[in-house]
Amino acid sequence: MHAFDVLGDPVRRRILELLATGERTSGEVSAVIREEFGISQPAVSQHLRVLRESGFASVRPEGTRRLYTVDAAPLREVDDWLERFRGFWEQRLDALGTELARGKRERRQREETSGHE
Repeated sequence: MHAFDVLGDPVRRRILELLATGERTSGEVSAVIREEFGISQPAVSQHLRVLRESGFASVRPEGTRRLYTVDAAPLREVDDWLERFRGFWEQRLDALGTELARGKRERRQREETSGHE
C-alpha cells in the first residue's frame, strides 16, 4: 500500500499521532479511537494491522498485551518525497519574513522622524 493511501485515512493519521507520543497498548489506542471516531474495536484493529503491514507501526507482545509504536522509516520516505516541494512554501515564508522586516523598519523610521519634530 502506498504511503499516502495509508496516511490519507484520518483514523490511521490519528493513531500515528497517538503512537508518536510513545508506545501504547492496542487497548489504549482502541479506547481513544472508538471514542473519537465512533468505530468498533475490530475496525480499530484493522487500522492497526494496516499500519503494521505498511511499516508505519511496529508491535511487540508483552504478556497478554500488544504494544504499538511508530516506525519512522516510512515517514522519512514521505518527508524525502515532500522535500522537492518545500521550496514552494519556503520561498513564500522567506518573502513574508522580508515583508515583516520591511514593515518593522518603516515603522521604526516613522517613529524616529515623528519623535524629532
